[in-house]
Amino acid sequence: MPDVPTVSTVPTVLFVCVHNAGRSQMAAALLDHHAAGRVRVLSAGSAPADTVNPAVVEVMAELGLDVSRAVPTLLATDDVAASDVVVTMGCGDACPIFPGKRYEDWALEDPAGRGAGAVRPIRDDIDQRVRALLSDLVAG
Repeated sequence: MPDVPTVSTVPTVLFVCVHNAGRSQMAAALLDHHAAGRVRVLSAGSAPADTVNPAVVEVMAELGLDVSRAVPTLLATDDVAASDVVVTMGCGDACPIFPGKRYEDWALEDPAGRGAGAVRPIRDDIDQRVRALLSDLVAG
């Protein structure tokens, strides 16, 4: 019997925001944590910052998730093409559109320049959305 390529049943989710230093980093870390290997997670930004927002690092650490070593990454067309679901968060039209992909736009406040107290509710909102997305992706 000839070798048959293995088809992955693990969906890929790409989170995109402008700086890849806040919302998309939190969403990626939360989905990766909750999915426990059932979903491949990517994040990127249309104009990436140099580092992850310190308040984001702080509020994620409160949940036991370390994003301090995450590096903001420039959005690549290949990442969009390789993803099953693309979740945008305030990046406008910067994300290329490919037919057959599932796109969601999450209207979330930008944590840039805010302290931990203001970032916690954003984190919690993202956590609820991530859990709902995961439930939808792995249902059945």
